Amino acid sequence: MKILVCISQAPDTTTKIAFSDNNTKFNTAGVTMIINPYDEWYALVRALELKEAGTASSVHLITVGKQDAEPVIRKALALGGDEAIRIDTESHDPYVVAAEIAAYAANEKYDLILCGKESIDYNNGVMGGMLAELLDMNYVGFATKLDLADSVATVSREIEGGEEIDKAPLPLVVSCQKGMAEARIPNMRGIMAARTKPLKVVAASGIAALSEIVSYDLPPVKTGVKMFAPEDMDGLVNALHSEAKVI
Repeated sequence: MKILVCISQAPDTTTKIAFSDNNTKFNTAGVTMIINPYDEWYALVRALELKEAGTASSVHLITVGKQDAEPVIRKALALGGDEAIRIDTESHDPYVVAAEIAAYAANEKYDLILCGKESIDYNNGVMGGMLAELLDMNYVGFATKLDLADSVATVSREIEGGEEIDKAPLPLVVSCQKGMAEARIPNMRGIMAARTKPLKVVAASGIAALSEIVSYDLPPVKTGVKMFAPEDMDGLVNALHSEAKVI
């Protein structure tokens, strides 16, 4: 069984966000990029667990990005991936990302494709579903558990008020979230081995984007807390009517 894990890079959560070019571009100067946590902690680690259990024979990694994405994909290799593919283009449009991955994966006969439920930068949560549609595969989104037996996946996912358990035949695309696996840290042996593992660069198909970013806006600056004395209930009520804003 071959597993493909989709890896994206995202700004470190401690990054101070800034924009350039009249707020039309994210300013990456001085920004540390990391593996998107949903891709790393849940999708990749679960794939590695399936390989360690003997269920999968190989775990391939794929990312859509320019050369600056290679340190991120190398870290994913250090965690235990067998080989990596970088599609040489950059886009913030989820359709382009899904279509480029689909164009590569269509002829590779992957049995299972895993991705994070969303990226922590744009939070679209749509790439997995698009990828499944483009590859004509079954799809289960926002999964918290995945087990495989006899080419059938049993997938658990949270729903409002409970849990849903689905069974689906392979090939299958699954987007993963918290509960799927426990985060790992690459060890020194894995880091050294990652330097020699295959990283194939593939030319992009040139697929046209369906959306574009018009501008970015930072959230409003937080204002100070206004305090009222316990006996000043009239002042509190007036402030709630005249000053409070619904967010």
